[in-house]
Amino acid sequence: MNWIILIVAGLFEVGFTTCLQLSNNFTNIKWTAAFIICIGLSFLLLNKATLMLPMGTAYAVWTGIGAVGTVIVGIIYFNEPATFWRIFFICTLIGSIAGLKFFAAH
Repeated sequence: MNWIILIVAGLFEVGFTTCLQLSNNFTNIKWTAAFIICIGLSFLLLNKATLMLPMGTAYAVWTGIGAVGTVIVGIIYFNEPATFWRIFFICTLIGSIAGLKFFAAH
C-alpha cells in the first residue's frame, strides 16, 4: 500500500509541475489553485509513504516519477522535443526507479 501511496504522490508531482506551467507565472487563478492542491497532496502523500518506506528510496522514486511524468507531459502537451537521447535517458531513469522499488529494504 505504501508503494501505491508513493506512486500517487509522484503523479501529483507531475500535476503540480504541469499546473505551474499552466498558471502563467501564477496569474491564472484556476491553475494556481490546482498547483497549490497538487503540491499539498504530493507532499502529504510523500510524507505518509516515508512512514514505512526508507526515506532515501521514497524520495528518489517520488522525484523520478515526477521527472519522467513531467517530461512525458512536456512532450505530449507542450510540444517539447522527443529526441533519441532524451527518450533513452528517460528509459534509464524508469529502470532506476524500478530497481529502487524491487531492491528496497521494505
